[in-house]
Amino acid sequence: MRPNALMLSVLLAAPAGAQSVAEDPYLWLEGVEDAKALDWVRGENAKTQAELTGTAEFAALRDDLRAIMDSNARIPGVTKMGDYYYNFWRDKANPAGLWRRTTLAEYRKAEPAWDVLIDLDALNKAENANWVWHGADCLKPAYDRCLIALSRGGADADETREFDLAGKRWLKDGFFRPEAKGALGWKSRDEVYVYTDFGAGSMTESGYPRIAKLWRRGTPLASAKTVYEGRADDMYIAAMRDDTTGFERDFVSRTLAFYNDELYLIGADGGLAKVDAPNSAQKSVHKRHLLLELREAWTVAGKTYPAGALIAADFDAFMQGQRAFRVLFEPSASTSLAGYSWTKDFLLLNVLDDVKNRISVLDPAKDWAARPLAGAPGFGTLSVSAVDDEESNDYFLTVTDYLTPTALMLGAVDAKPETLKQLPAFFDASQHQISQNFAVSKDGTRVPYFMVSRKGMALNGDNPTLLYGYGGFEISLTPSYSASVGRAWLSQGGVYVVANIRGGGEYGPRWHQAALKANRNKAYEDFAAVAEDLIARKVTQPKRLGMQGGSNGGLLMGNMTVMYPQLFGAVVCQVPLLDMKRYHKLLAGASWMAEYGNPDTDDWNFLKAYSPYQNVRADGNYPPVLFTTSTRDDRVHPGHARKMMARMAEQGHDVRYYENIEGGHGGAANNEQAAFMQALAYTFLKQKLFPED
Repeated sequence: MRPNALMLSVLLAAPAGAQSVAEDPYLWLEGVEDAKALDWVRGENAKTQAELTGTAEFAALRDDLRAIMDSNARIPGVTKMGDYYYNFWRDKANPAGLWRRTTLAEYRKAEPAWDVLIDLDALNKAENANWVWHGADCLKPAYDRCLIALSRGGADADETREFDLAGKRWLKDGFFRPEAKGALGWKSRDEVYVYTDFGAGSMTESGYPRIAKLWRRGTPLASAKTVYEGRADDMYIAAMRDDTTGFERDFVSRTLAFYNDELYLIGADGGLAKVDAPNSAQKSVHKRHLLLELREAWTVAGKTYPAGALIAADFDAFMQGQRAFRVLFEPSASTSLAGYSWTKDFLLLNVLDDVKNRISVLDPAKDWAARPLAGAPGFGTLSVSAVDDEESNDYFLTVTDYLTPTALMLGAVDAKPETLKQLPAFFDASQHQISQNFAVSKDGTRVPYFMVSRKGMALNGDNPTLLYGYGGFEISLTPSYSASVGRAWLSQGGVYVVANIRGGGEYGPRWHQAALKANRNKAYEDFAAVAEDLIARKVTQPKRLGMQGGSNGGLLMGNMTVMYPQLFGAVVCQVPLLDMKRYHKLLAGASWMAEYGNPDTDDWNFLKAYSPYQNVRADGNYPPVLFTTSTRDDRVHPGHARKMMARMAEQGHDVRYYENIEGGHGGAANNEQAAFMQALAYTFLKQKLFPED
């Protein structure tokens, strides 16, 4: 049970604070669905469509990308519940998607027979809505009742409905949570934990739930009993049940900020007992084990455990005051913990070594003895997860890299895994190769980056190159197969580069913490160092070098545009943060202050240097930029991109803009929209970076 994984999947709204029009003449564009603002959006969209979408090449690329996304040859990822394997699937015939299930015997087949449980397109038609699937939580052991989360247009906010799996019907009098940020989760057949918008004062300043309650079936939501009430300046409060057979426990999670949380065990009397580990540690309870992923060095019981380590203790003994730990992983200069997964009897440990995966099997019954995972491939990005952590030692292993179509394997500990599914080759990669290189940043730090290029590529400085980056929130960028990149960029003769800059998690917490707050410049210096290395090696030159990033990567794009314009020939800036003076007042922005800082304090002294919106100048010589965002993004406010576009256009720079009216933080609510948005970006990049015919 890793309660924070749930929060980290969505924590990435509060009303806007006061600021004068003189300080910011484009404040009016922060009105997400304000008529005047949307008229401006439609006008800019029309200009961009006229510029980029009117050719046969655009239409062909859009259609090819849509065909890839809709292809029935894609791997249907599954989750095992009881005897069945569940999957959510979208294709051309089902753009909103189908929730369905099958057996393992069927799943092994090239074309499994699926039992469709929910047809989201039919639901949308019946309700005249645009529901986007957000997941299902089904109740053990029968798995006959499920809590289904549905988002309107792809926003983070969603509603939860109860579904009768046996009857394939929505329960008219079942549990229902109205649309808001939050969730429902089972405690028992007739009880759920609910954390949501209960009315005035019930949400945090970040726009997430502040109160968790226990709600009994047949009673109004208003009568639900409070389990925990956080503070307004907390980030996210949740309650959940660990339903592991024989180890059933209930918890409250209080998230104060990213990588800053508290975990409480709920007693039989409703009282709370804190899991007294550092707030910065990620806490995980499984059966009798407590695992702590340390993000800072921790001295306890006379011993110091380093940042980046994974340590284990007996959970019940820990709660009684004992502090005896076993070190399961300790980082080195080149290694970090990528993740772990429990099977019935073992812990599968996934480690990154210079951004390459290595998987080990740890046996807690034998004093955590470790051995390599039998039959694991020696190449590519490896991701491992248990099929069922209570019933077997089987696992799913996903294997991928930039050029090898992703494969899904099924294995058992100590037995060689078998390939169940593999993507077809959506583009011809036979003439391409992958290399890992290292650039040297301004302070001497070695920064790794991956490059995908044609074999025998001429180092003449004239190769159109796309550099991608993120650099935040301890998120690692590892090689993965992207048919879209292959079709739209590599097959056209482009070079694709991914930079593993500081702020990410490629080398664990130290890599992330090196670029926090006042040190944010390290991420930008790293990205610039990679660009400079590509130019110095004569892979490319500035007029052939483009860059792309979204969300925190959009902030990266904004700062690289403003701070290092001489290095780039084109920029795709997607769902970005750009106004760091006001980011904490817009939607979920307050939840990121641990990452960036608080502009209402002395933090503004360093933040103002990394706020693209405040630093863009009329006399700047910036590369052409395409800004894209989504009206329905309730995580990163579309006002960031709107205002930056308006300011740069008013200053006379080469900019264009497209805002998807739906789509959430991912920028698209279905495959049709995703294909259009991707085709828009690649068409722009090709126009700006490729030599004219």
